[in-house]
Amino acid sequence: MEPGPERSADLEERIEMTVDSVWQYWQNSTGSHQESADGRRKTASDRLLAAPEARKRSWREAGFTLIEIMVVIIILGILAGLIVPRIMGEPDKARRVKAKLQMESLAVALKKFKLDNGFYPSTEQGLQALVEKPSIGKMPQHYPEKGYIPKVPKDPWGNEYVYLSPGEHGDFDIISYGADGEEGGEGKDADVRSWEIE
Repeated sequence: MEPGPERSADLEERIEMTVDSVWQYWQNSTGSHQESADGRRKTASDRLLAAPEARKRSWREAGFTLIEIMVVIIILGILAGLIVPRIMGEPDKARRVKAKLQMESLAVALKKFKLDNGFYPSTEQGLQALVEKPSIGKMPQHYPEKGYIPKVPKDPWGNEYVYLSPGEHGDFDIISYGADGEEGGEGKDADVRSWEIE
């Protein structure tokens, strides 16, 4: 039984709508235009025939993107191979730099203490005299209410700084015994001394 004219027209309209939907999807994916090269509006048949080619373009574009990502990953891997070994060997150097910076900060506070009071904290009073007014030894007469520093820092290895005043190399000496926490040593265990800071 052959379909009547109305049924045929309805079927054709549904096919047209389906093709339009498919083409719209590929147009959004690939940025294809609605007009052909000669400026003629594409028919449903034109769009259906063009869809496979558009799909190929979309896959090719996705492929290039994947390749680009792989190239970036490879480059990052190479950089990591070059940089990480260097970083792994740097922590102790960074700690020594930090120790020197802390010593310089402590030296500034000690000089401010002397400027206000006419003398440096004694060895017995220690660096704690920069945080709170000493209760032993010579009493400072112009001690600020909040002290000179909030607290005495530990060295980057978690040890206390050694403070001597008068020092053997100046008005005061500040020393960190390095990673091992003991006087002397080499490499990461080498002492950091205030009078050797350049």
